[in-house]
Amino acid sequence: MTTTTTQPDDVQQLARLATAVRDLRGQVSQRIVGQQDVVDGVLTALLGAGHALLVGVPGLAKTLLVQTVAEALDLSFSRIQFTPDLMPGDITGTEIVEEDPATGKRMFRFIHGPVFAHVVLADEINRTPPKTQAALLQAMQEHQVTAAGRTYRLPDPFFVLATQNPIEQEGTYPLPEAQLDRFMLELRVGYPTRDDEEMIVEQTTGAIRVHIRSVLDAQTLHGLQDLVRRIPVSKGLIRAAVKLVRMTRPGDAESPEFIRQYVEWGAGPRASQYLVIGAKARAALDGRPMADLDDVRTVAMSVLRHRVVANFAAEAADRTNEDLVAELLASSWDR
Repeated sequence: MTTTTTQPDDVQQLARLATAVRDLRGQVSQRIVGQQDVVDGVLTALLGAGHALLVGVPGLAKTLLVQTVAEALDLSFSRIQFTPDLMPGDITGTEIVEEDPATGKRMFRFIHGPVFAHVVLADEINRTPPKTQAALLQAMQEHQVTAAGRTYRLPDPFFVLATQNPIEQEGTYPLPEAQLDRFMLELRVGYPTRDDEEMIVEQTTGAIRVHIRSVLDAQTLHGLQDLVRRIPVSKGLIRAAVKLVRMTRPGDAESPEFIRQYVEWGAGPRASQYLVIGAKARAALDGRPMADLDDVRTVAMSVLRHRVVANFAAEAADRTNEDLVAELLASSWDR
């Protein structure tokens, strides 16, 4: 990544981006009450051209949030309900044999699966076995699918927004680290406040139906993503992001003692990249022409917590990945 300079046209585009984001937030807020941090996290992933994993207990509108964001974008949308009997071909597609009525010849034809959409909702992604989860690996990283020796490009832009229930254990399969690493952000969806919950009940038990208007199309979103990439960052910010990620690795000389004691594996280079891209996206969301360390702090927990693998000593001490990342963030900025 290189440091760039903001051009006058970019400043004007930042103003247009701020307007687009305001319109998008306005559409989402018609259905989703509160959860502003989660909404901003999803928007950060969209502007950063990354994927997001939404983790929360049932009934917190995770699926509705993704569906509403998709409606507010003039993009194709597909929902995949992950179940134990789902097969890889149910996601990517499969080849069928067709017979030409004119010649009587038989030929194979590839039928595109639901992954061929701009926005893919992977609902309850941890309820399907690893074999089926792996069907998304190539799609999420390379934006393409290989089937029967042929490679097919996915629509551009392409996002996977997945949901996961953290409290169910029966019939669930933990996501492998390789798949977790492909998610730019892990967003925790918490319970609403009392006022928000009262508003939710009032809005959802009446007869009023909300219509969501599309405010962004694919071409406009591409332009916004390019703009985010052009937002400048200092060499110091890049050094700070890389240093923070390297400190999560127990074998690194700069890692603190509690990381060496409780962490099995730290975050990889994708985390450094996503810290910087996420910081740029957060600056763009605020209409600012340059990212700073506060933007890195804002996205750091969502970028790191699903990439740090705690060891048995951490389990014995009742220390979670999130606890370790929080302690690292609390101490690292003062070092």
